Amino acid sequence: MWEAFPANPTVGDTIWLVRALVVPAGWQVRAAKFEPTEDVEPLTEPSVRRVAGAWVVRYALAAWKPGAHKLGLPPIWRLGPDGRADSTAGGVASFGVASVIPDTLKDPTPQAPLAPLRLAHRNALPPLAAAGIAIVLLGAGVAMRRRPPRALAPRPQVPVEREVPDARWLAAGEPRAVVARAMWRLRAALAKTVPEAHLALDTAECLAMVEQARPHAPIRELRDLLEQLDRVAFASAHGTDISALALLARRLAKDVAA
Repeated sequence: MWEAFPANPTVGDTIWLVRALVVPAGWQVRAAKFEPTEDVEPLTEPSVRRVAGAWVVRYALAAWKPGAHKLGLPPIWRLGPDGRADSTAGGVASFGVASVIPDTLKDPTPQAPLAPLRLAHRNALPPLAAAGIAIVLLGAGVAMRRRPPRALAPRPQVPVEREVPDARWLAAGEPRAVVARAMWRLRAALAKTVPEAHLALDTAECLAMVEQARPHAPIRELRDLLEQLDRVAFASAHGTDISALALLARRLAKDVAA
């Protein structure tokens, strides 16, 4: 015999149909699936549990129509330990379902749709005033936290070191430093006088540009001096008077710049 829980369900509530079966030792129980009807629908698969020497079968249903209901439940299968199978009739379960509509509405009729709700007219002045006050406070806060420009201390006067004399470089065993300085001084003077003869050119290209721009320049003397400086810089000329070459480079740089 099936029992229904809760005792007084309403439309849409979960209704449990419970039945206990006693079978011989070693036998098991399987419940068939309940097929939905127009008014009643299963919510989950049936469950079978063994409790105190009996098998309890439960169905979770929901009824969508108020009133008394009588359901014919599917058969229940009994399975023996030796592979035998037997079934018993599911029987009929009866339960009543109450309506969720109040009793005062015996015959409810559909109501016409409500008219769209209109927003109430609101005064725009308070939000605008609040926004203005917020802007003023923000500007005041930024102005208060803004730091004035800092006065930087004057840069310290760094004394310019005097140029190291050529004799000191030669005494230190650095003739290439003297040659490199003399060559740079002469090439810088040529580049300042003739911009096309810039420092990126080699000696031949530089002299060609100088000869083209200033035909009366001492091209032969410049070529001889620059070639000697190149040979000393690459250690291919030995016994050369470095001091004389440096003095000649200074003189030619002054003549070219004049």
